[in-house]
Amino acid sequence: MKCIVIDDEPLAIEGMKMNIEKIDFLELIGTFTNALDANTFLQKNEVDLMFIDIEMPDITGLEFIANLPKKPLTIMATAYSQYAMEGFDLGVVDYITKPIVFARFLKAVNRAKEAFELEKGQSFLLQQNQTNDYFYVRSNWKHVKIKYDDVKYIKGLKDYVIIYLEKEHIMTAVNLKTLLLQLPSSNFFRINKSFIVNINFIDSVYQDLIMVGEEELVLSSVYKDDFYENCVTKLIKCYLK
Repeated sequence: MKCIVIDDEPLAIEGMKMNIEKIDFLELIGTFTNALDANTFLQKNEVDLMFIDIEMPDITGLEFIANLPKKPLTIMATAYSQYAMEGFDLGVVDYITKPIVFARFLKAVNRAKEAFELEKGQSFLLQQNQTNDYFYVRSNWKHVKIKYDDVKYIKGLKDYVIIYLEKEHIMTAVNLKTLLLQLPSSNFFRINKSFIVNINFIDSVYQDLIMVGEEELVLSSVYKDDFYENCVTKLIKCYLK
């Protein structure tokens, strides 16, 4: 994994370099004493993992992470433990406090490696698991296993979706069109530009309205013919059995 270190303290950078050199799957490709130089580097280079301090001049580590359009996996390394929750809200992999104990560093980078490998192979996992009864999505900094049969409907929000299950909902960074390709076409239908529905949870269909429990979903004209031709036919056959 290609990694960089961002810290305004040169001694802290040296200490991090020593730890990184002990890990065979890490390759240090850059160190920076300010976030602005790091930002320029990130725009021109592929980085898998970023170690970053919080308290820095010009812009804090948290502000830097929040404003990155494309975020590498991130481990925060700082003396200020009060920022941990804010970091996790931004999707960081882990949070280690200074002075850094190597055992704790090892735990953090192993967690990053696992997330990296899962993320790298996520689409493959989704495609492979179509023959099974589940799929994986990444939510926050962990991968969550979801059974197809538990999905009621899915709502799209630009580059994110919210997957509604019977007892909870899960948000993940993928667009609706991409996710639809991974779902079994026999059960999942797109009904408008923002929603996919599992026909097994449809309680009623009346003209342009689809009821899933107490949720009223709108069937758009773009998908109406296909829905009635395929989905409603399947529902009728199921009810007649």
